[in-house]
Amino acid sequence: MYRSVLRTTLRQGLSSLALLAFAATAWSQASANLEKQGYYADPEIHIFDGQYWIYPTTSDPKPDPSHHESFSPDQTRLREGHVIHPVYLLHTSFDALSSPDLVHWTKHPYVLDVKDVAWAAYAMWAPTAIHINGGYYLIFAANDIQKNDTFQGGIGVAVADNPAGPFVDALGHPLIGEFHNGAQPIDPFIMKDDDGSIYLYYGGQGHCNVVQLSPDLTHVIAMKDGSMYKEITPKDYTEGPFVIKRKGVYYFMWSEGDWGDSSYGVAYAKSTSPTGPFERVGKILSTDPKIAFGPGHHSVLHIPGTDDWYIVYHRHPLGTTDIAQRVLAIDEMHFDANGNIEPIRMTADGPGPRPVTKKQSE
Repeated sequence: MYRSVLRTTLRQGLSSLALLAFAATAWSQASANLEKQGYYADPEIHIFDGQYWIYPTTSDPKPDPSHHESFSPDQTRLREGHVIHPVYLLHTSFDALSSPDLVHWTKHPYVLDVKDVAWAAYAMWAPTAIHINGGYYLIFAANDIQKNDTFQGGIGVAVADNPAGPFVDALGHPLIGEFHNGAQPIDPFIMKDDDGSIYLYYGGQGHCNVVQLSPDLTHVIAMKDGSMYKEITPKDYTEGPFVIKRKGVYYFMWSEGDWGDSSYGVAYAKSTSPTGPFERVGKILSTDPKIAFGPGHHSVLHIPGTDDWYIVYHRHPLGTTDIAQRVLAIDEMHFDANGNIEPIRMTADGPGPRPVTKKQSE
């Protein structure tokens, strides 16, 4: 009897130790495994079809030797024109990353490729995603147009019938192809509000606009106040807008500082309306000289049915010198008793596994 109990106790103890060892290993892999996926930036995360999906900007400073791009004559002419940074010529497609638990990631290369967007030629950046009207949509920027440019570029729309693509151009032209209120048409973020209204926030070069989109995402429509392109630029805004809604409050978040150095980080403001006015609260994500520098251009994941939140962002690993050498990371995001976002504690490895449940999946 004693031996039997002892054997049982030992087995239970060893099993517990094994589970603890596994948990200790798995619990410290989220950011580390995201970083191992390669050089990416500007991640947007969603729960689609029972998986977590991240759509980032490809940020590798070297071309992929296994991928040989072909360009149309129009695309070739655009690529031979003025390009601010030569590395922008490498930004001609998007990959996606999927995971069942925020720890184990699968790469889906070239879910959207420049060959399927006739008006785009380079600088394909910062996709935002939504599942609506039975399709999956990626809204993205291309061609890095400047105020005086006369060629096509700006924010486009692509569609697919599943989260892994392939996505193809849905309009044949940019959705927003010019500057309004000084906002460069880059860095889109799409949000469907509780009343069904669809808002698109976007803007670079220190200005941010919000517009309302038609239900089919094909054009900008007038908002309740009659405005079409409403500027909502907060103090110190640089780029990368993102909006969440919690307990009736809209949190407008953005990146500020210089994306290539340690001044880069994330700040936010609050409002009771999706179109503002927004009152700045402060900066919540900053360089940590022990972890990484220049964290920013983020997205936020809310676990449905809970008050659990995560922030997914890019950062420059310590020791890197090329401004394009950015990797992805994920950390927890918390709110205080007053509904303010607490400063993000940037970690080396991130939170532990969080499997998607059936209730949380679409």
